[in-house]
Amino acid sequence: MKKEIIVYSISDSLGGTSQKLLSAVTAQYPDIIFNNSSRFPFINQEEELLDILYDALKDDALVISTLVNSQLASVAREFSQKNGLAYLDLMHPFFEIIQEKTGTRPIEVPGTLHRLDSDYFKKISAIEFAVKYDDGKAPQGFLEADLVLLGVSRTSKTPLSIYLANKGYKVANLPLIPEVPLPQVLDKVDSRRLIGLICEPEKLMKVRSHRLDSLGLTQETSYTDLEKIYQELDYSKKVFKQYGAQVINMTDKSIEETAFLIEEQVKKMN
Repeated sequence: MKKEIIVYSISDSLGGTSQKLLSAVTAQYPDIIFNNSSRFPFINQEEELLDILYDALKDDALVISTLVNSQLASVAREFSQKNGLAYLDLMHPFFEIIQEKTGTRPIEVPGTLHRLDSDYFKKISAIEFAVKYDDGKAPQGFLEADLVLLGVSRTSKTPLSIYLANKGYKVANLPLIPEVPLPQVLDKVDSRRLIGLICEPEKLMKVRSHRLDSLGLTQETSYTDLEKIYQELDYSKKVFKQYGAQVINMTDKSIEETAFLIEEQVKKMN
């Protein structure tokens, strides 16, 4: 008959850290049954903690703790020592070593790791949004966007969208083409969320020419015609004025510099 160990997992957050460690450890003991059904997340009151510890004592359980609150962890440790309860603190011995080496105390904020995970998933969602609503695709998405970038071709709308998405912003973009009507949904977008991108005509001509060269297209077209570019930029400026978009000149600015200016605009909205 296999031996059984009852495990109590206590945390002031979700308790995922203890579960990962427990899975790794129990895999080394195939002949032992680990009863891990007693999980206690979001414990932040001493009375509640003591009730759990008394139950663990009755069950002769192994207690695994990822409490980051030092006061609660101290209560659990003292109780376990006094009553002979098997108790494993996964956090504070590590904290003590780091503090000894650096003189820095932990912030003791439960759930910080999961907030980082949340930020990660927010970023992934924003990147998916940027791809879905790139280049004017599905304009109805503009109403869900944190930002909508407007500009003629080769004003860095797409790279800016992706860069900002990596910071968690949901960004859509729309190419401005004089011959193509603007989507009606643009009338419903908060003007503070509209960013107009321009570039000096000569610089834009060089950028477009380089783009064609990279595609193996060397024949001159209206796409790189300077007069046509002037017309496109004049049209874009009228659109920016019509919708109240903030205008940023991309000439000689990096994506990072432009993104910083846009983020400053976002801060003003909040």
